[in-house]
Amino acid sequence: MPNHNSKFDAGLFSYVWLLIWTGTVNLITLGLAYPWMTCAQYGWRIEHTIVSGKRLRFDGQGHQLFGMWIKWWLLSVVTLGIYAIWVPIKVEQWRVAHTYLEQ
Repeated sequence: MPNHNSKFDAGLFSYVWLLIWTGTVNLITLGLAYPWMTCAQYGWRIEHTIVSGKRLRFDGQGHQLFGMWIKWWLLSVVTLGIYAIWVPIKVEQWRVAHTYLEQ
């Protein structure tokens, strides 16, 4: 029988603080820090998640996503926005590639 010991163990205060902090940084930097703030938000969510008794981990870094973000932005400009349709899928693929179960 599978182990269904899965849960999310974060609290409301840490979530609200995360949103305030990342939103403020994004606002101050006019979105330039978006890749880092995305990593902070996703990492927080993942690292508070336990699946089948094992904690999830996220090892993605903002600078990794920043390089890809610039490439995707340029491709979107060159294709008059058509490439932007694929960007959410590319971001999710990158996130999943950097998410793993703790051993």
